[in-house]
Amino acid sequence: MEIDSELKVAEALAEDVGKGWARLDPEDIKAFNGVLGDLIEIRGAQKTVARITGTFPEFYGKKVIQVDGITRSNAQTNLGEVVRVKKIPRKTATTILISPLDFTHVLPEESELEQFAKVLQGVPVILGDKINIPFLGGKERLFNVEATSPSGGVIINQKTKFLLKKPDFSMEAPSPVSYEDIGGLGKELRLVREMVELPLRYAEAFERLGIEAPKGVLLYGPPGTGKTLIARAIASETKLHFIRVNGPEIIHKFYGESEARLREIFEEATRKAPSVIFIDEIDALVSVRGSGSHEGAPERVASQFFNELDNLSDHSQVIVLGATNREDLLDPALIRAGRLDYVLQFPIPDEKDRLEIFQVHTRERPLGDDTDLTKLAKSTEGMVGSQIALICRSATMVAIAELIHTPEKRPSTHLFIGIKHFQEAIKMVQKKEESSAC
Repeated sequence: MEIDSELKVAEALAEDVGKGWARLDPEDIKAFNGVLGDLIEIRGAQKTVARITGTFPEFYGKKVIQVDGITRSNAQTNLGEVVRVKKIPRKTATTILISPLDFTHVLPEESELEQFAKVLQGVPVILGDKINIPFLGGKERLFNVEATSPSGGVIINQKTKFLLKKPDFSMEAPSPVSYEDIGGLGKELRLVREMVELPLRYAEAFERLGIEAPKGVLLYGPPGTGKTLIARAIASETKLHFIRVNGPEIIHKFYGESEARLREIFEEATRKAPSVIFIDEIDALVSVRGSGSHEGAPERVASQFFNELDNLSDHSQVIVLGATNREDLLDPALIRAGRLDYVLQFPIPDEKDRLEIFQVHTRERPLGDDTDLTKLAKSTEGMVGSQIALICRSATMVAIAELIHTPEKRPSTHLFIGIKHFQEAIKMVQKKEESSAC
């Protein structure tokens, strides 16, 4: 007899990403006669599969299931939503047919397909799942599971054979960003979700309690601290209609039609609500009035933007996210009550935050035994998330270059990124920053 359980979806640990794990309370596992390592079906708007692993005592009794962004996307569910979970027979995959979702890269060769089983050993999949497969250098590419043998939920092992279904069309490459892809911004992510995602997804509850949902949130801080990344994660994780606008493009690209363009943006957002309008470099759109030229064009655009904000009703289900590196250039009227009156600062990451960022950007990379991320976090004081991401990419490229140019190592299939590669990458990034400052 199949036993279903209803559990609330919770965020996974950063180190769980891509492993297909579902962390559960031991009592919840017993409820459907499961044990660690069992295969379970998770049913949201769609169904997917995961393998049971244990959770931590602080989650006991909370009736939650911790899964990563890939699993949430495959189940078409969001954090805080309830899914149905049941144990299913554990089967090993003999063959999996996949098709690429990113057609901007060369299709994998037969030899690369043979490596997929080793990389994905232990990962469960089912027809319709999307899976991230890391290639050399840690770069992930997204594939769709077109068929499995046997059918149903299966677990990949080293003998699983992968077949490639070649596409006969092209499409824009997706750029999935999950909440686990954001390191060192736990507080900021929680606040943005509370101010943006929750009021739009649970509008009826806010209305019933008489709470006014915010019309807008201003994100400010130095370049590279994660403002745009958080906006991309919200767009990827939620079912909200997301419109991204670049402030300078409104002024320059649509010069003479800027006000009309703003009206179109807000009309689309209202028509397809619940919606989020994300305006990057918003200081170009609403700089201090009276300081511009161009026959008053910036003043007219700012006035139009404020009118559109003011015309949003409490029930329009549209929230505006603005991001800037230069808060001092903004018109003070932007952050008055009823506009972007929630202001969230993104600071330079401290040592703990830098360690989290390093962990996010190295979790799919083969690190050497001498690589100590804690020491790297200490040695990168003052650096922001984008610089740390660049260090991780550069260290990988340095390691690959060393492998290519060392004949005695070339036959080896093992690539390890050691501390010396990271140290060289840090010097490269520091030199680049010094050159930019000159």
